[in-house]
Amino acid sequence: MSESESESLRRQAGSAVVDFVLVGALLSLLFVSIAQLALVLHVRNTLIDAAVSGAQFGALADRSPEQAAERSKQLINAALNSSFSTDVSCSEQELGGLKVLQVSIRAPLPLIGFLGVQQALEVSGHAVLQP
Repeated sequence: MSESESESLRRQAGSAVVDFVLVGALLSLLFVSIAQLALVLHVRNTLIDAAVSGAQFGALADRSPEQAAERSKQLINAALNSSFSTDVSCSEQELGGLKVLQVSIRAPLPLIGFLGVQQALEVSGHAVLQP
């Protein structure tokens, strides 16, 4: 082995550790970002399901809009957290010539874990009222 080859090997001696740290940090950031996106989609889909289920429950002949809102709150509390069920409203509306019950939910948009912007996520569910 010549002197230039041994000099070249000595200069590259610590480069594997640096490469590992840089690539590991980038992969960790990518993994955390994907996990946070999955959490946001889970929260959104859970809220949509609670709004639709609450609207269908409230549209039954012997139910009231207040019961629809309460049912949505119960579903949210069971699946997520009570902080997501603080703003649930219910109203009767006309949609496409039909009388429908609309349940609207405003909740925090989770940006870092479950912490995020308050009242930034708004979803609603509809169900046709029985005559």
